[in-house]
Amino acid sequence: MNNQSSITRLTVKDRLSAFSNLPRLFKMVWKTNPCLASADALLRVVLSVIPVAMLYLGKLIIDQVVILTHDKSHSVTVLWRLVAFEFGLVVLLNVFNRAVSLIDTLLGDLFTNYSSIKIMQHAATLDLDQFEDSLFYDKMERARQQASGRAALLTQVLSQLQDLISLCFLGTGLMIFNPWFSLILVFSTIPSFIGEYYFNSKNYELTRSQSHRRRELEYISSVGASNETAKEVRLFDLSDFFINRYRSIFKNLFRDNKNLGIKRSIWGTALSVLGSVGYYIAFIYIVQRVITGALTIGGLTFLLGSIRQLGSVIQNMSRRFSVVSQGSLYLTDFFDFFTIKPKIVQSKNPRPFPSPIKQGFTFENVGFKYSNSNNWANRHLNFTLNAGEKLALVGENGAGKTTLIKLLVRLYDPTEGRILLDGYNLNEYSLTELRTHIGIIFQDYLRYQMTASENIAVGNIKEIENIPLIKNSAHQSLANSIIDRLPFKYDQMLGRHFNNGVELSGGEWQKVALARAYMRNAQLIILDEPTAALDARSEYEVFERFSELTKDKTAMLISHRFSTVRMANRILVLDKGQILEIGSHDELLEKNGRYAELFQLQAMGYR
Repeated sequence: MNNQSSITRLTVKDRLSAFSNLPRLFKMVWKTNPCLASADALLRVVLSVIPVAMLYLGKLIIDQVVILTHDKSHSVTVLWRLVAFEFGLVVLLNVFNRAVSLIDTLLGDLFTNYSSIKIMQHAATLDLDQFEDSLFYDKMERARQQASGRAALLTQVLSQLQDLISLCFLGTGLMIFNPWFSLILVFSTIPSFIGEYYFNSKNYELTRSQSHRRRELEYISSVGASNETAKEVRLFDLSDFFINRYRSIFKNLFRDNKNLGIKRSIWGTALSVLGSVGYYIAFIYIVQRVITGALTIGGLTFLLGSIRQLGSVIQNMSRRFSVVSQGSLYLTDFFDFFTIKPKIVQSKNPRPFPSPIKQGFTFENVGFKYSNSNNWANRHLNFTLNAGEKLALVGENGAGKTTLIKLLVRLYDPTEGRILLDGYNLNEYSLTELRTHIGIIFQDYLRYQMTASENIAVGNIKEIENIPLIKNSAHQSLANSIIDRLPFKYDQMLGRHFNNGVELSGGEWQKVALARAYMRNAQLIILDEPTAALDARSEYEVFERFSELTKDKTAMLISHRFSTVRMANRILVLDKGQILEIGSHDELLEKNGRYAELFQLQAMGYR
């Protein structure tokens, strides 16, 4: 589908306001490394003056040569001094150019690192449901892209400022010679600048409108060539399907880019011809002045050199203006990301987390629905998870079990109602303390391509050096027997992404992930389908250990296996996000409701 119709149009005000991003960019660069930023600025000021000084020295040298050809008695000392000065400037120019190039590289690397870290730091403050919004994700992806490309923009902006200073010096020299002469040269470049500015805006609008399709392109590329998807791609013969979809999306993107590129080339050529006219008018005027004797040979050399230099500077600035103006527009995406604020915020004067929990967690008419959705994921939740109680959540897929858990740990805040902890609203407690006192493993846990020790330590990263705690956690989750068989034990790299990595089975990975829940001395432990990849015996052993380790703690678990669920003190049955039944295993069987129905259906499978 042609996306031109969905392009967000930029007004002139939008385009001009984009340049206000540049001071913010410089501020960030300064914070990255003040010393390198200062050195870069100083060297560029000097470099902008040197070419003008060399042109003027060239004029003086030629005038001296002309004098010597007519007067043999004239001293050559002044000539050789001028030549020595010019040679010194050439050496200085070379040294300073190399120094600036080195500083730009170092500063660019530091700035890319600084801005990437800023993005990660800000992303860590945002809410989970924001990451589940495709529009937000597009913004974040654009910000990431701009973070990696801002080092090049920084060099372009600094070079532009350097050329601007050179332009001022060269223009001043020409202005002294003839004010109208300088104005003709300047005004002849305006059409080219306007053209570049216009097409930069169009290119930005097009690129922004393509964000979603480019993400889809990257996704298809990763799915079509990934170790995680290789089995299904081959088994279902999906390769041609993904290739054709990739080709189709790319074809549309390429067509839009090609159309804009052709228009830009045609107009750019036409406008550059207008600029050349101004230069040659000036060139003819100077030659006529020399012919009439109104200008010396040295003056001719200086002015022609200045014109060529000025023309080169203006062309470079015009070409670079394209990059800078486009980059300043993209910086809007970068800085806009930092204006996104989380909705889940910490209380200014947070209440200390109760140690131990005395009453428990109470849900009072809690409801939640996702952004841009009219359907409730959970609603009318009224129950209490008592201190020291083991509560199991049961329900079909999509019943709202995982969402309920995310509300409990404040990954989401209720859309309506409230959650209390020991009689106080959950949002009155410190977010950090709340999550520190909760150990949780979700069903979609991550398989970190890191060592076994690090894979466990992520459950409480502050204790990454605490090897006894890591080993004890592995013992509690029964992962120790797996790790002890690995060649490098706890230093073994897991996964196949890096050299010497060892891949684990699904059940083995789950035991490693479970160890993360035991890394902290949490008062509430939550397991969301933690044993889905385990066989029945392994699952029973894991939950026997879990039951033993949580004797004096509050626990919540989700499982589809009723042999596990019946270990809980109470079972909460969810249906379409609402509580259908709640009670012990025996009580729910006596009610002969949904739980009893599901239990009997599963029991039949074992007969």
